[in-house]
Amino acid sequence: MEKETNLNLNEEINQLKNGLTKAQTELSLLYEISNAMRTTLKLDEILYVILTAVTAHVGLGFNRAMLFLVNEKEGFIEGKMGIGPDTGEQANVIWKNIDTERVDLLDLIKGYKNSNNMFSSRLNILVRNLKLPLKEESGLLALTLLEGMPLHINKDKLTSVKNDILLNVLQTEEFVIVPLKAHDKVIGLILADNLYTHKPITKDDIRILGMFANQAGLAIENSRLYEQTLIQSHQDSLTKLWNHAYFQFILKNELESAKMETKSLTLILIDIDNFKNYNDNLGHQAGDLILCGIANLIKQFARRQDYVCRYGGEEFAVLLPNCSKKEALNIAERIRQQVENYHFENENIQPSRKITISLGVATYPEDANNSSSLIDSSDKRMYQAKKEGKNKVVSA
Repeated sequence: MEKETNLNLNEEINQLKNGLTKAQTELSLLYEISNAMRTTLKLDEILYVILTAVTAHVGLGFNRAMLFLVNEKEGFIEGKMGIGPDTGEQANVIWKNIDTERVDLLDLIKGYKNSNNMFSSRLNILVRNLKLPLKEESGLLALTLLEGMPLHINKDKLTSVKNDILLNVLQTEEFVIVPLKAHDKVIGLILADNLYTHKPITKDDIRILGMFANQAGLAIENSRLYEQTLIQSHQDSLTKLWNHAYFQFILKNELESAKMETKSLTLILIDIDNFKNYNDNLGHQAGDLILCGIANLIKQFARRQDYVCRYGGEEFAVLLPNCSKKEALNIAERIRQQVENYHFENENIQPSRKITISLGVATYPEDANNSSSLIDSSDKRMYQAKKEGKNKVVSA
């Protein structure tokens, strides 16, 4: 009897030891991931760190991970990033290389700068194209978000949700969705699965993923606050475009990228024709309305990836990364036409009885080899457009 009691006691002690070792491992992992998330405040980099931590073999070890954020303004759940191999063969190659080179979590995270393959992966493109209304009938993502609790879908539950859009997109038999929370508010979701290894998702997997998600939610919220502050400090107070200082900063950065990647970079400088006439006759408040109206038109008809800036006074600048002269001319002409055709208040006071703009277009590397010469070239062409009668685009 005493021998049996000792055996049971030893078994309990071993279980406690194993539990303590497991808890220490989990805490150590969460601490390491938490430190990694402190290395940046940029949202895209934070999302990359989070998903790398979820999928890394030295992290939480899932095969794939996807991150969605709530767009409260529009009432949508939007896919932001997906990390994971596109095929089983690709998965084996990646995991073998990681094991061979003994890559740790920080090494994987440092790969963000060279992660073009990740951004062009089929999974990432699929995730970024997902945009669902924030309503219960939108399916499992919305349900998890509205309830604020983890959702585990396995083979036994598949038939009851077989029409959900996620199943068509992910082609997986088991996955878990956990909410991302910040200050008791759900701001997004992480979805993870083991598509290639088919390793069952355990209660422990869900528990530690949930613990991690609480850290991740706060990191995302801090990043958003940082980006809002950054935007406000670099924003023109009147037009809400990027200001001149940020234009100079981004021009330098984009030019360095264009040189490194052997890509083109185009600059469009824009000036409002006879703006002084409008201001002198109607006052600066009326002139401010014109500036804001034209700023909105430029933003509307520039590309999503372009930088629209207030260059100074009645001048604007549009910086177009990886944009050829031909494509930039089409964009410039479209902007010119939209301004000309737009009905501005009291526009008949102008010499042409319309509010119009003159535009100069210059491209790296064919027109300039540095930032100052690119500005100078575009500026000269803008003034050439004015000399040739205004309301015109000049590129040579």
